[in-house]
Amino acid sequence: MLNNARILLIKPSSLGDIVHALPVVSAIKAQWPGSHLTWVVKRQWADLVERAEGIDRVWPVDMTVGSWIREGRALRAQRFDLAIDLQGLFRSGVLTWLSGAPTRIGFANGREGSPWFYTRRVPVLSPDVHAVDRYLSVAATLGASPPDKPRFGFKLLEEDMAAVREIAERRGFSVDRPWIAMNIGARWPTKRWPLESFAAVVDQLCEARRDPLVMIGGSEERADTKRLKVLTKSPFIDLCGEIPLKCLPALLSTATAMITNDSGPMHIAAGLGVPVVAMFGPTSAARTGPYGTGHHVLSGQVSCSPCFSRVCRHNPEMECLHVVTPTQVVDVIRPLLTAHVPCR
Repeated sequence: MLNNARILLIKPSSLGDIVHALPVVSAIKAQWPGSHLTWVVKRQWADLVERAEGIDRVWPVDMTVGSWIREGRALRAQRFDLAIDLQGLFRSGVLTWLSGAPTRIGFANGREGSPWFYTRRVPVLSPDVHAVDRYLSVAATLGASPPDKPRFGFKLLEEDMAAVREIAERRGFSVDRPWIAMNIGARWPTKRWPLESFAAVVDQLCEARRDPLVMIGGSEERADTKRLKVLTKSPFIDLCGEIPLKCLPALLSTATAMITNDSGPMHIAAGLGVPVVAMFGPTSAARTGPYGTGHHVLSGQVSCSPCFSRVCRHNPEMECLHVVTPTQVVDVIRPLLTAHVPCR
């Protein structure tokens, strides 16, 4: 049905949500290899989508209203047969409609009136379906066979691996030997496990092992890694702000395991099969936890969790994260470091 179709996929943000949508691309291409797929993405994430298998064209956009209207006109000229809106917000719904695609599909429970712009609405039967499985339900509605195992198709280019090796060697470690990734950042303040706890994990792991501990993240995390250096007795390697987004899959593909807050890099690592130990507070691991088996999510059982809030109103503040102890994290990750078994 769609083997020669021109398909528009609208999923502008955020980083983790983009990773969750990758299995949709894999499912569509497996079913209709001759289809042409264009992905509309926020400009800041375009480099990551460029590293996704099955994408024929990446269409970067800015998030202003004027830009949205201009992009809609330009997309209409592409004569798409099908538009898929996985964002489910007013702007993405409008863009789906402006594209001129005769078939426009999205979720029946999309927010801000977005379902009004669709010709087909996919029901979401439970709020606790994982985002990956929810997105795949759209592919299934189109007629794509459900995959035995959702595929996160990252292209690990040799040029990216070479850049990663060069950066790592400059910082005194090798990505071809065991190393542990740590991500201390998160977009929401309420998703951040205390720096003091991360510092205790660094010290406990350094006492037991010699594998390098490597902080990954954007340049905005540098202030926190500076604070972390004051809090720790042990050394770690700080790569925050040094790894281009397009090279992040190549870097994380070589990690033995990852210790992280709920974040976009967590989803990249999980998609690559790297064992993840994640601290969850206000969000739901059932909906957006690291996908697949072999990962570990640690969270305190608090009456208001998951609250899905960027501001904590609980007393004591952020108890759901603060009750997770460094020793718990170390006890969970030690077997993963010994096993060196990729997750499924």
